[in-house]
Amino acid sequence: MESELQKELLAMQDEDQALLQVLIDSGELTQEEYHPEMKALHKKNNARIKEIIEEFGWPTISLVGKDASKAAWLIVQHAILDEEFMSRCLELLQNAVKDNNAEPWCFAYLKDRTLTAEGKAQIYGTQFDVIDGQVVPFPIENPKIVNKLRKNLGLDSIEEAAQRIKERYKVEANS
Repeated sequence: MESELQKELLAMQDEDQALLQVLIDSGELTQEEYHPEMKALHKKNNARIKEIIEEFGWPTISLVGKDASKAAWLIVQHAILDEEFMSRCLELLQNAVKDNNAEPWCFAYLKDRTLTAEGKAQIYGTQFDVIDGQVVPFPIENPKIVNKLRKNLGLDSIEEAAQRIKERYKVEANS
């Protein structure tokens, strides 16, 4: 196991999540614009994860452990300025999942992120927006089976996910 890489990935994730929480708590995180501090951190992390993947391939569970493998997914998930890179990683992550060397739900999130970025309907209902104070999923390819797909991956229902997002991001309904 690559313990230095493991530590680095976890530190990148911690920095991402800490900044996110600061911006949420301060009320500075809005849906309208990409916060400059978050954008700068994502750019920095994106550059580094590209180097890591170039050198090691996808950071699999066997390479860096479960938590650091999930951290790699989060970093790629936040590489929203580089959709081409996200799409390349999708294949790497899918192969790791097939080898039981990555979490299937990570693939679901990245798949939906790439689909919605392309203006297509998502499959697993992992991507949400806030519209008029309501947390709503981006369009879903097959809404009738989305909760079954989510359950098979160990995810909560789409309704529970919307509520969790509403609470995490302190979304208040417009009156």
